[in-house]
Amino acid sequence: MSFEIKRGRRWVGVLCAAIAGVAAVPPLGACAEGFDTEHIFGFMIGSDVGDVGEREFQSQTTGRFAKDGGRYRALNQEMELELVPAPNFRVELGTSFSAYDINRVPGFDDRRQLSWQSVSVDFRYRFLDREAAPFGMTVALETRAGRVDETTAAAVRSYGTDLTVAFDREVIPNFAVAALNVSYEPEWTRIPRNGTAEQDATIGVAFGLMAKVRSDILIGGEARYFRKYEGIGLDELSGQALFIGPTAYFQLSERSRLTATWSVQAWGQRAGSNAALDLVNFERHQARLVYGLNF
Repeated sequence: MSFEIKRGRRWVGVLCAAIAGVAAVPPLGACAEGFDTEHIFGFMIGSDVGDVGEREFQSQTTGRFAKDGGRYRALNQEMELELVPAPNFRVELGTSFSAYDINRVPGFDDRRQLSWQSVSVDFRYRFLDREAAPFGMTVALETRAGRVDETTAAAVRSYGTDLTVAFDREVIPNFAVAALNVSYEPEWTRIPRNGTAEQDATIGVAFGLMAKVRSDILIGGEARYFRKYEGIGLDELSGQALFIGPTAYFQLSERSRLTATWSVQAWGQRAGSNAALDLVNFERHQARLVYGLNF
């Protein structure tokens, strides 16, 4: 236990250093038209929340592939309505469907199914605007209720909360922007078939960098590190993983946009294992396609 506490303190120190690093990076060049970071990242979020009165429909498709043996394919389709009722405040309502193809994966039942999965509500408030502060900062709180386990596809009754603090800063005005996300995701799950209940939590730190190659195209990448624990109080480490991959953003028209991203597990370790990857708690590949339309 003391070893885990020391490791936890070490990661807190790393996190504080990363936040300080984002704030300390001096912007280069003269001031120019900036970014709208609300949707340019794939798995991450920026600090922008939109303008008052803005309404938007968003389709988010997420694929997760490859576990520790067998065949594992999971596809989640989420549809969201985003509203900005007040300055610096955004509300997002969503519902999702899922499709699974699982065969001969150790510890998983074979499944091939399509089902409605969950509903969610996401609140975001921007505390710091990077136009008036050294960096932008937004706190996002998403709550969701689900009926299908997002990993095993088993029938469950689950409730989860995702708390994310997002920082961003233009490192080269109107050319490159960097973002840092810190997240804590506790989840409570009950399995009706046998009446058992489980709790787990995931903490994460992610860094992203996007640069303009044209006025309507941004290219960059994201690096995300996660630690999964048994218990919502980070009681016992289950595994950890580092994902790295490219991201591209396309402004299709004045009202529509598209973001595509892909990540591969570059390193990982399951608790009690010396393997170079954790393919029990995490997947080998993750991909996401996001389409948005203002109306």
